[in-house]
Parts: sequence; structure tokens; C-alpha cells
Amino acid sequence: MRRQKRDMNARAYERGYQAGVMGRSSESCPHSSEQQRINWIIGWREGRSDQIDGMIGVSGVHRLRMQ
Repeated sequence: MRRQKRDMNARAYERGYQAGVMGRSSESCPHSSEQQRINWIIGWREGRSDQIDGMIGVSGVHRLRMQ
């Protein structure tokens, strides 16, 4: 079996951040696990904050993780 490249909590945070930047509702969280849901919401809040502050597109590149 292949191992996940990232842990599920980090993935939930990143997906939540992307959802926040795109302007989706926090009600659209797909996770049922409490810890993953918390991480998704934290990412969503930061993404919404960045969207409101105009940190999307080229000005939001500083948020990208180097892989």
C-alpha cells in the first residue's frame, strides 16, 4: 500500500484554506472527524481573511508551501 504524502490534518488545513480563498461557505466542510474538521475550519478562516485582505493571486504567493 502507498503511504499518504502528507498527514490528513495538514491536507484538511490546505483544502480549507483553498475553500476560504475561493469564497466557499464554512458549511461545506467535507470532514466528519473532529480534528480534521477543526483544521479545515482554521484553514478556511485564514483563507477568507486573505481573500478579504486582497491576498489572492500573485499577492498571495507567499502563502504557498514549497514542496
